[in-house]
Parts: sequence; structure tokens; C-alpha cells
Amino acid sequence: MSTPLCLSLYGRRSHEGLTNILDSDSEEETTLSLKQFYPYIRCALCCGFLIDATTITECLHTFCKTCIVKHFFQSNKCPTCSIVVHQTQPLYNIRPDRQLQDIVYKMVPFLEESERKQMCNFYKERGLAVPKPVVISSPGPMVIKRQKKENIPQSMFTIPPELDVSLLLDFVGAEEGIDNYKPLERRYVRVSGEATVRHVELFIRRKMELSATCQVDVVCGDHLLDHYQSLKDIQNSVGEEALQDGLLVLHFGLVLPSQS
Repeated sequence: MSTPLCLSLYGRRSHEGLTNILDSDSEEETTLSLKQFYPYIRCALCCGFLIDATTITECLHTFCKTCIVKHFFQSNKCPTCSIVVHQTQPLYNIRPDRQLQDIVYKMVPFLEESERKQMCNFYKERGLAVPKPVVISSPGPMVIKRQKKENIPQSMFTIPPELDVSLLLDFVGAEEGIDNYKPLERRYVRVSGEATVRHVELFIRRKMELSATCQVDVVCGDHLLDHYQSLKDIQNSVGEEALQDGLLVLHFGLVLPSQS
């Protein structure tokens, strides 16, 4: 029978319930089953071993990169603790955890090789060039200075000042007879306060692939909004009652045009 996957730890005291204790001079070797480490090296979303381990900076929970990115298309909260990661752009608050990924690859034999083969097959099947592995050079004074200069102007983590209104688009339903539409995957949007309700409607139409005969009614609080109203005016006139965690909440529904 093959030897089970395990991790060897050294200590001076034995722990109750652990097996395979080997005496070596004054030290003792303890063998632990890999399953005991599953809570720390597996993704809570896909239940597989972590691949491209990515950590949420707000709560330090870690997931596979692809898993957490897909999750943030639907929600702005951590899947584990439900903390709000970012009101509109949760991807701003995630970082790669290379040290944890290295530990996972060391603890799970052949995982890194298997992932590399799958990635190569993915690109080859689509006729694309296979990316080369990233080689991280040894740290030095010059490298550190260069990284600081490169990290300062990164626009990826900078929100343009003109995008001053954060929206939560809440779909309340469609009138009977309207069923040919896609779900709105992107509910959290950051836009300019100068944008109007008409711009929001066009965004919804494009994302949900609505027909021209379908009408979009947008409501804020108890007020049915007109197309010409700007989001900044709406936010100022309605006040705090229309805000939820700093987001301007707009409810919208799909209706058939009234026949006069």
C-alpha cells in the first residue's frame, strides 16, 4: 500500500492522537495526515487545493484567484465572513499570496506540474502562445527601488475623481410577458455624477440585452425617475434614505409600454 501524503514536524513533546513517532536522539519526529491541513490549503469556493492563492486584504481570507474574481462579479462581500470588501470595486482589495501558494505546492506532490500541463493544453487547444513561467530574481537594493517607483503610478488601484457616484442596481422583476432577457451580472457600478438616468437605462439595456419594446422604469426610494435627471441631483435631493453602505440604490423593473 502506498504511503499517505503527510507533513513532518519536529518537536520535543509528543501530541496525543498522533502516530508514527520516531525517536531520534533528543528530538521526536511527528507525522501528520495532510487532511489536517485542508482548512488552510484548500479554497472554500471550489473545495480544491489553492491555485494562484489570492488573499482579501480586509479580512485575510484566501481563495483561488479565478474563484474569488468570479465571486466578486456577483457580490462585494467575502464568501467566508461576509465583510464588505469594497463598496464598488472589491478587486481593488485582493493580493496574490505567493508564500502560501509555495507551501501548497510543497505539501501536495505533482499539483504544480499538473496545473502547468493543464494550462499548456488550454493555450495549445486555442492556438495561443504558452506564457513562460515568471522568474523572480533575488532581492537587492536596486530591485527594491525600482519596484517602489513602478508601484506608485499604478492606475489599477486608483479611482478617477470624476467617478464620484457609486450605484447599486437592484432588479425588482419583469412584467408578465417579458422573459427574453439576461440577468444583470454587474450590480455595483461607479459612475460620474453628471450621468443621467438615461445613461443608467442604456447600461441596463446593453447588459441584459433587452428588446426595444421593453421599457425600463428606474426608482429611487419612492420616486419614479425621469430620464433627464442626473445622478448627483438625485443623490442630493433624496438624501441619506436612498443610500446603503455609501451606495446610491436604484431599483429598476421591466415593463411593457402602455398602450394609449
